[in-house]
Amino acid sequence: MPQIILGPSFGKLDGAVRKAAFAFLEKLQDDDTAPGLHIEPINGSADSRIRTGRVNDFWRAVLVKIQGQAAEAHYVYLGTYPHDEAITYAKNAVVRINPRNGIAELVKADQVASPPVYEHVSELAARPKPKPDDVDLRTYPLLQTQGISVADLIDLGIDTDTATEASFAETDDQMLAVAERAPASWQGDALLDLSFGTALTVVKEKLGLITPEVEPDAGSDEQLLTALKQPAAQMDFAFIEDDAELRAAIEDDNFGRWRVFLHPEQRDYAFKHRNGSFRLSGGAGTGKTVVLLHRARHLARQNPDARVVLTTFNRTLASSLLETLKMLDPRIPIAGELGQPGVYIAGVDAIARRVIAKAEEVHVASPSWGETVASVLGPRSPYVLDPTAAARWEAALGTAGADLNHELRSQAFMVAEYATVVVPNKVTTRDEYLRVRRPGRGVALNRAQRVAVWKVVEAYRASADAAGSTDWDEKAMIAAAHLDTMSAAGSTRLADHVLVDEGQDLAPSRLVLLRALVAQGPNDLFLAEDSQQRIYGQKIVLSRYGINVRGRSRRLTLNYRTTAQVLHYAVGVLAGENWVDMEAEDATVTGYRSARSGPAPREVGVSSLVDEYERTAELAQTWLDSGDAPETIGVLVRTKVMGDKVVHALSERHIKAKFIQDDAATGTGSVLVMTMHRSKGMEFKRVVLFGVSPDEAGWGVGLSSLPEADRADAELRERSLLYVAATRARDELVVLWNGQRSGLLPQVSVSSAATAQN
Repeated sequence: MPQIILGPSFGKLDGAVRKAAFAFLEKLQDDDTAPGLHIEPINGSADSRIRTGRVNDFWRAVLVKIQGQAAEAHYVYLGTYPHDEAITYAKNAVVRINPRNGIAELVKADQVASPPVYEHVSELAARPKPKPDDVDLRTYPLLQTQGISVADLIDLGIDTDTATEASFAETDDQMLAVAERAPASWQGDALLDLSFGTALTVVKEKLGLITPEVEPDAGSDEQLLTALKQPAAQMDFAFIEDDAELRAAIEDDNFGRWRVFLHPEQRDYAFKHRNGSFRLSGGAGTGKTVVLLHRARHLARQNPDARVVLTTFNRTLASSLLETLKMLDPRIPIAGELGQPGVYIAGVDAIARRVIAKAEEVHVASPSWGETVASVLGPRSPYVLDPTAAARWEAALGTAGADLNHELRSQAFMVAEYATVVVPNKVTTRDEYLRVRRPGRGVALNRAQRVAVWKVVEAYRASADAAGSTDWDEKAMIAAAHLDTMSAAGSTRLADHVLVDEGQDLAPSRLVLLRALVAQGPNDLFLAEDSQQRIYGQKIVLSRYGINVRGRSRRLTLNYRTTAQVLHYAVGVLAGENWVDMEAEDATVTGYRSARSGPAPREVGVSSLVDEYERTAELAQTWLDSGDAPETIGVLVRTKVMGDKVVHALSERHIKAKFIQDDAATGTGSVLVMTMHRSKGMEFKRVVLFGVSPDEAGWGVGLSSLPEADRADAELRERSLLYVAATRARDELVVLWNGQRSGLLPQVSVSSAATAQN
């Protein structure tokens, strides 16, 4: 059975030809000698392996046939084109082995010649990096400021013309343009890394570039197949295993290329064996979730009996993970129950509830279950499945909070104290609370204040006990305690591997539960997170909750989704603040960059809410008139109330819009309006951030009621929320505000973000 390999130029197929192209490739996989396929060489082609095939009367597929010693041939699919265009392309296309690093590349015929050999060692002196206030230094070429010469680039294997052009690039935009035109994806990525200060040795390591011991044989099919399997080559070439994978790659416009093409660095994170827990961080759009999905697939394929748990902080994102994993591999075994072989996907809270529900079915009347509950909450009812209403905190403050000063008499403070100190430390008595350490809590408490806080905790717990309920932090901790008890009694843990997305938003008790799901050992826990996207909860340090990733943490820096212009604007929201990651170390955005270019974000300031509605409608209509599908346009708001108003306003202006909340399906045919919180995990072609004004309802609500020491962290979450919202835009971002511009917005020049004021 012939093997199909998707090449770098198969591109986006027109809807009219997708079905025919898939049918052609499906037949090719079954039998490449079928007469209807008309697989034929091209006279005068630069590459003797080039073939064309008949898709229909008008369209032709361009292929590269690689026979080698195998009984079945391999076909690199380079796309489907109109007949004459296919012939012209086929005559000039060459799939070759790069003589400098052994990587397979698709090049034009005039690039086949080996690059010139530079015998000398570059002595180019590195110039100081540009400083924002030094205009003269900004004129130096980027690579020259890093001490990188044309010879260095050619030695990596970068095309000579590309290397020369890159050596003259003086701005990020110019370098990005060169990278986008590079003949191979790895070359563009290497240029971006080098221009941002990554060392040559590190670039070689990340991309797996190794100088061949002997010059490759250009005529060897076996060597070409080996070259196609190199990690850097698989940024452009993907070996397709079956019809389902082929159909998904051809039919899906957005996620398809990410599914089949992984950066070598991402491949390492997705497939490498780990001796213990691992943390992968990275900014929005860097592919953390893609790596996680590939890893889930890899672990399930590697061992069909493996119990893989794939989880995140809420059910909306969990549903998205399930949908996308099925797109990645429709054959992946999805476990219907926690603890069964396959991939089990659910939110952390749903997992906690499932563990408790099963435990109550079996153990609720047993003394051991009562002891488990008491170990977390103290003596109380063993029934803990029902949810505790948030209003019980206000009631507890009203009945037992008289001794608290005004700054501490806040539901937000009590919830944070309870979730980050009391519950994860299994504090059940006042004396334990007086002694417990409170690292990471901004507000220092003396003995009298701790006593006053504990009175409120007791009132809250007594009220919940009477109702037979628990909150989600308590449920997670009880579930973890139960799993630890069962393990101590000889039961196996419920998972062999636990993969976590959006780990920065998980409260401590949820992390304890994840640790309890799987025994410590190889490939046990894999957490993907970005501390700058923390929009819920408090700062967390993994080691405090039994998750040791010291020395096993890495960061992704290349954004695949958002344009460089949008990314620059979004990162500006984070500027000037101190960000700490889940290992209590500096979470820097240094080196965070995009592989795409587009228009600069626009800020539009108006004088009234009605004007904001008008501008939003005008933007949406303009994009719709240009051919954008309605569901590719997102209008992001701070609150549900504002979202309902925006939908109504757009409808009045004859634009079909829909408000999306919780895990409701987005559907098609409507402009999508949702809260910025709900937009997490989403992406749109064009985004409007609506109502980014300091007095707009929802921004900063509740901050004034927090103790001053907690207020700074809450303000960081507001910045993170705006950053998350801005990075939902793939191509274009417009920020609307009325009256006064929010101080959360980045300090940018007019050249960086076009600003209009009515």
